[in-house]
Amino acid sequence: MDHLQLFHNTCFECSSLITRRYSTSFSMGIRLFHKRFRAPICGIYGFVRFADEIVDTFHEYPKEDLLKRFREDTYRAIDEGISLNPVLHSFQQVVHRYGIGNDLIEAFLCSMEMDLTNATYDNGSYDAYIYGSAEVVGLMCLRVFCEGDTARYEQLKAPARSLGAAFQKINFLRDIKSDFDERGRIYFPGVDFSRFTNEDKRNIESDIKADFDAALDGIRRLPDGSRFGVYLAYKYYTHLFKKIRNAPAQRVAQERFRLSDKRKVYLLFSSALRHQLNFL
Repeated sequence: MDHLQLFHNTCFECSSLITRRYSTSFSMGIRLFHKRFRAPICGIYGFVRFADEIVDTFHEYPKEDLLKRFREDTYRAIDEGISLNPVLHSFQQVVHRYGIGNDLIEAFLCSMEMDLTNATYDNGSYDAYIYGSAEVVGLMCLRVFCEGDTARYEQLKAPARSLGAAFQKINFLRDIKSDFDERGRIYFPGVDFSRFTNEDKRNIESDIKADFDAALDGIRRLPDGSRFGVYLAYKYYTHLFKKIRNAPAQRVAQERFRLSDKRKVYLLFSSALRHQLNFL
């Protein structure tokens, strides 16, 4: 192995480590992808995770300056085809290899900027945030899965966006208390956290269900090597959604819901069986 390839591999290993440290569920899903998909998906995850950390975690630092520098460094890495930041180096390789457009990257970074200033959202800014923070991440991953098959990518764009939107909206519901208490944010338009009602919750859940319904057919049509991992993530989130739907609004506003490790293992094996029998 030459030293340049060693550098490439080491950068992707850094992104893989970030994925494992920050998300056990997501990293488990990645292990179910074909080997050729694992490193590039981790490359995408490392990029979006570090951007998200800037706006959500680095409260004692100049977040606006850090995000601006991160944006500049991202585009410089893409333009030059190299970066000494291992996260950006692995990401720019994914961008070039799989044809991820600057429009997706820019939409994502704009959504991160919104978190610097927005505490509440109207319908327009909410849709823009969901698109930039979640739907485009699904589209980046879809670029990897389709491996240059533009026709297939276009066919699966809409369900990929729906799946990303469903995941993000569930995250908002799950984290509604911490987002409000720690960051002063409420993402759902027209919702007052201090008076979060069962009707508010039902309206949000109806929107999420529509996204999930639109996403499943796309999951079934994903290329081999990616379908099972995405399906497992879908099953995790639909079961988390079920727990949230069965709880009253007052409890959702005070408790962060999660799936137990035992439930995750059950879903892994049951999903594997359904996938093998082609019963998705």
